Amino acid sequence: MGAPIVPSAGLPPLGAHVSIAGGLHRAPERAARIGADALQLFTKAPQRWAERCVTEEEAAAFRAARETAGIRVAASHDSYLINLASPDPGLRVRSARAFRAELARCEILGLELLVTHPGNATGGDRDRALFQNAELVAEAMRAVPGKTRVLLETTAGSGRSLGCSFEEIAVLIDGLPSEARDRIGVCLDTAHVYAAGYDLRGEYDAVLGRFDQIVGLERLALIHCNDSAAALGSRRDRHAEIGKGKLGERVFESLMRDERLAQVPRVLEIPKGSDPAATDRRNLALLRRLARS
Repeated sequence: MGAPIVPSAGLPPLGAHVSIAGGLHRAPERAARIGADALQLFTKAPQRWAERCVTEEEAAAFRAARETAGIRVAASHDSYLINLASPDPGLRVRSARAFRAELARCEILGLELLVTHPGNATGGDRDRALFQNAELVAEAMRAVPGKTRVLLETTAGSGRSLGCSFEEIAVLIDGLPSEARDRIGVCLDTAHVYAAGYDLRGEYDAVLGRFDQIVGLERLALIHCNDSAAALGSRRDRHAEIGKGKLGERVFESLMRDERLAQVPRVLEIPKGSDPAATDRRNLALLRRLARS
């Protein structure tokens, strides 16, 4: 695998979504090997309802590995099965239980961030779905107090997914009780916002300005750096390597050099091909080069 790459000084935390194969404690080392000082992971299998408890031993091993690897920011992405906006009573209860369990795992591991999709308005009533999502996020925060910050991820808008507009993200945040808002933030996915109709390629400053006006840049706590294999406004969630999609390198040059975002961590969620580590290493190197260009 070669020696670990030392991340560039003066840049925000930068990394990728990494595997937990072999145990949670293996993730920080994998991140270090690709030159990352930030990481995102799943704390459990994302396509299964089965929950798992993280023991104090596991958590201690993860925290020690993280310190050794020099990981500055660590995030979890919750299960793809969770839909806090569902009108189905059974799925609603199951989703709420799974989200609380995810938040609890994040707390024991000491993760700073928990990324969650705002859910799907499968019943067609988006107002009801947004209200319910905010209500269940707030309930989870009350049930699991702590420091992990919950981030609402912007979505591409396929089907009836919520969060494809900055306005819906703002409604979700405004729907939380005031005491919960300090623990809420936003994860902006570059591929998603482009597919949702925000022209980052042609109007980068205008898109960031609109986000600031509607949501507030102070809420932006993580960026998923992904090029888009789907066209502007297509509502299709298709990621690509940096510079190999519809966005192109110039968008990421702007993103990496934007002083307004100087402290915001970035992680990759790109197709990894046959050699995931090499793909992530190559794309992180490109982002660093664009930051210095």
